[in-house]
Amino acid sequence: MMNSIRRFGSAMIVPVLLFPFFGIIVGLATLFKNEQIMGELANPDGLWYQIWTFMENTGWTVFDHMELVFVIGLPISLAKKAAGRATLAAVVAYLMYNTFINSILDVWGPTFGVDLSEGADGTGLTEIAGILTLDTNIMGAIVISGITIWLHNRYYDKKLPDALGIFQGGPFIVMISFFVMIPLAFLTAWVWPAVQNGIGSLQGFMISSGYVGVWLFHFLERILIPTGLHHFIYTPFQFGPAVVDGGITANWVSRLGELASSDTPLREQWEGGAFLLQGNIKMFGSIGIALAIYSTARAEKKKQVGALLLAATLTAVVAGITEPLEFTFLFIAPLLFLLHALLGATMVTLQSAFGLVGNQGGGLIEIATTNWIPLMGNHWNVYLSQIIIGVAFTIIYFFLFRWLIVKFDYALPGREKDENQETKLYTKADYRAEKEGGKAEPAAAYASDYDRRAAAFLEGLGGVDNITDVTNCATRLRVTVKNPEQVKDPDYFKNNGEAHGLVQNGQSIQVIVGLSVPQVRDSIEAFIDEN
Repeated sequence: MMNSIRRFGSAMIVPVLLFPFFGIIVGLATLFKNEQIMGELANPDGLWYQIWTFMENTGWTVFDHMELVFVIGLPISLAKKAAGRATLAAVVAYLMYNTFINSILDVWGPTFGVDLSEGADGTGLTEIAGILTLDTNIMGAIVISGITIWLHNRYYDKKLPDALGIFQGGPFIVMISFFVMIPLAFLTAWVWPAVQNGIGSLQGFMISSGYVGVWLFHFLERILIPTGLHHFIYTPFQFGPAVVDGGITANWVSRLGELASSDTPLREQWEGGAFLLQGNIKMFGSIGIALAIYSTARAEKKKQVGALLLAATLTAVVAGITEPLEFTFLFIAPLLFLLHALLGATMVTLQSAFGLVGNQGGGLIEIATTNWIPLMGNHWNVYLSQIIIGVAFTIIYFFLFRWLIVKFDYALPGREKDENQETKLYTKADYRAEKEGGKAEPAAAYASDYDRRAAAFLEGLGGVDNITDVTNCATRLRVTVKNPEQVKDPDYFKNNGEAHGLVQNGQSIQVIVGLSVPQVRDSIEAFIDEN
């Protein structure tokens, strides 16, 4: 069960990775249309303004169709075979589901307390691909997509009688989904209006919980990263209606113009609370951690450690993807990770006490384009406080991490117990050259470096026949194996495929690959298909 939950959580990253780019586009458009910043250039009747309006309107693509993005994104990771056909089935099932709801409310709307004639604005209704239906937001999309994926994985290969062979595969999944969606639509029509009322109450509760709620949110978002369950903490807030309708990201970006033009304190204008500020942990905390690891490395290994940490830290600070850095110390020194979660949550809560709110879940690019740049004119004092507190916590991170690393003599990079062990990431050619007396495998043996690494990982995982399923999150390859005893030790994966580490929990294996994990996964699946 936990393995399934982890896989589902990691699959959420596929659609989520689309949002930063479009958020940046909308943020830049808001910036360049701001008359206080751009002056006469931002005249609504001018070409400059019209061009950026054109860009902004298209920048809203994924936000306006967020449900469909999640319906399509999940099968890509969770379908065990024929992911394209699973995606088509999920989309059709979701459209059928909403059409059933529309028909139910059109005929029996008063019975369920819903009036379709009121339209979509502020009524708990929305339009999905032109279908007026209950606004279940991404929760409905995730549930329907998840059910369809389960049906696909279970029945896609089912052999039907020859006379019905035309219905095998994808059509069979859609047929089953048709009948499954009927009771689900009735259940939604009965339950969801009450859920919408409950969500309204939850919004009030979270806002009224004050700094305790802010601290707990950010602590759980960090501490659950090893389990992959952190997606379930932030997703309802960022993309769902848990705090504000439409999610924090979409709502915040839609109001940037209004927020930028007013000098009223941001937290008085913004009802979404100080949630989704974990980007500050990624920026300020990561720098302190990296400096502590670098400073405690032995002198002769500082150069190698610095090179490794630079890439991981830039990834965390700029892009907001922290796994390469956090997994450097997570399993070697879990106490440091607990400290990381405690310090990060405390830093963000203190920043919120100085008035910080907004869409700051990602890295520097997202924070700058959707917060600092468009809003700095009237709200510079809040962001100055944010940076001062962040830098102060960078220093606190550095000294506390450094003290604990030295006190407990953690064997982090550059502090390996074997003084002769070089701190580097070995290639597969290096490994075979050493083990087989210089018989390194020619680079031309593979069509790409992704294929080379994928082949090495497959070998380390016990071969194609030992693989049950494969998925990935932002930086980790997640694999379920039949026989965990066939999986090789972490050093093999580091030396052969340049992995950053290996996490094994029974049959559930996580290979920490880095940002190239989608390409490596594609190569692995291609090798599996060939067999």
